[in-house]
Amino acid sequence: MAVIPLFLGVMTTANFLRRALLVWAALCVVPGWSGAAEALPKLDLRPLWPSLVVERPVWLGEAPDGSGRMLLAEQPGTILILPKNRQGLETNARSVFLDLTFRQPYRDNEEGLLGVAFHPRYRTNGKFYVYYTQHDPRRNVLSEFVVSKKDPARADFYSERILLEVARPYGNHCGGCTIFGPDGYLYVSLGDGGGADDPHDNGQNLQSLLGKIIRLDVDAQTGRQPYRIPPDNPFLGRGVAARGEIWAYGLRNPWRMSFDRRTGQLWAADLGQNKWEEVNIITKSGNYGWNRREGFHPFKESAPAGANFIDPVIEYPHNPAFDKNTTHSPGLSITGGYVYRGKKLPALRGAYLYADFALGTIWGLRQEKGRITQSGALYVPPPGTAPRNVASFAEDARGEIYVLTFEGRTNGVVCELVPAAR
Repeated sequence: MAVIPLFLGVMTTANFLRRALLVWAALCVVPGWSGAAEALPKLDLRPLWPSLVVERPVWLGEAPDGSGRMLLAEQPGTILILPKNRQGLETNARSVFLDLTFRQPYRDNEEGLLGVAFHPRYRTNGKFYVYYTQHDPRRNVLSEFVVSKKDPARADFYSERILLEVARPYGNHCGGCTIFGPDGYLYVSLGDGGGADDPHDNGQNLQSLLGKIIRLDVDAQTGRQPYRIPPDNPFLGRGVAARGEIWAYGLRNPWRMSFDRRTGQLWAADLGQNKWEEVNIITKSGNYGWNRREGFHPFKESAPAGANFIDPVIEYPHNPAFDKNTTHSPGLSITGGYVYRGKKLPALRGAYLYADFALGTIWGLRQEKGRITQSGALYVPPPGTAPRNVASFAEDARGEIYVLTFEGRTNGVVCELVPAAR
């Protein structure tokens, strides 16, 4: 039975199968991405928590309170505390930190509980932030919660403070990455609201928060607004012409983004429409071109005079036939990751990791001053095996990276990266 990728957008099973066949046919012609792959290590995925059954894992993080607790978010609406023994065979008792399933955030394929972020001062204030979807009307919700004063392993459900609700017209392209930057502000990615080709032109509309990355000060508020817009946000002060929350725009569905813990650069992978997937470095006031461009390529119409679109760091095609000069192996649905700054895999340090949800391939690249210096496939599913659908990456306090995969329609696995067997 075909498994429809989570973040491909609106697609029928038949269309997905046709596109998947195109990709696999292309892989037979272009078996791998050539170039500087030798400079990067070959990796494998090793499952962790083998006895724990999780449902569509989309986020993993370590509580910044010194406890070492690892928490995992399931798309249907639950945040779990994982067992301390990652290799053990504990019973499948689920330790629930927060449960939003009764609100039914997960209806359509791309909806649900999508993002979690701990406050930088979580150790003292117990605050964390959750991004989830709601219905009737459809909307994206950003809320603040506080951990229970009586039990550090439980959130206080009744502490919820809704910071922001953003209406969207369709059930896909929800975005959902929620992270604190090195400046202490909260960054949130929002998709263009769904539907093919951005029919409402949200990506280029500065009066809408859809198709944007926004930046908020959650430690203050302005009047009745439960947050403050940082005074150096680029579009603050333009009145009704632009929303002051916007940090960057022109994005289709920036599902996952991350800060390089060494350089502070903000990396984001943006899912393409029909032809190209892309990786971007996000800068203040940057316009990344959607829906006038897809990757480096013109999309729906020519760019308006004076448009200053920021090029992606890299792109890859759904089919190499789209550009005979491409050297990147194809895929269908990009998942953004992290720049590796851990210690377990020295050959990987400084490389940005990203993956394709549909094919399970994981790539890495290094870049300096806007130029890619090394790039290649780090992990390719073994021939004859079903690909692990990479839904998200994760990073712990030491900079080690994890991979969250879907196994079929519901179950999921948390994996660690290890050197490939020689």
